[in-house]
Amino acid sequence: MLDFDFGEFAEFLSRGKRSAQSCYYVGKIRQDGSAKTKSLFDGQQKLLGRLKKFSYRYSFGYLLKNGGVFHEKGVDVQIAVDMMTAAYENLCDRIILVSSDTDLAPAIRKAREKGKIVEYVGFSHKPSVAMVSFCTESRLLTKDEIERFIKPMKKN
Repeated sequence: MLDFDFGEFAEFLSRGKRSAQSCYYVGKIRQDGSAKTKSLFDGQQKLLGRLKKFSYRYSFGYLLKNGGVFHEKGVDVQIAVDMMTAAYENLCDRIILVSSDTDLAPAIRKAREKGKIVEYVGFSHKPSVAMVSFCTESRLLTKDEIERFIKPMKKN
């Protein structure tokens, strides 16, 4: 089994500078009695435990099931609210955004208007050209860069 080192990843993204906060945004899985939702819920609980270990805050949106497929809802709104809070309360100089959700464009624009650097972090195999244009800076990660944070899980 493999494990992602969120702590090293956050340090890498912040280029070794002090990070005010790292937050992971995700739709909250609710069990409906099915084996699928139980498995998804158990996996999410493990993820949340890992995030806590690396001092990440996490914020929930919700999952909407439509045609048997789950869709995250409210996650982009929570990201936008947190960006605006950080910008208007002057909590940081830089917002590092690992998301290709172009719905965040208005929040990015406002944060930039408040003098914040908004850095888009995407993936080199599928960058968001729109996010590159919206943000102050951008960084596209390669497969090799991501793989350095994946480690074999230690057995307890």
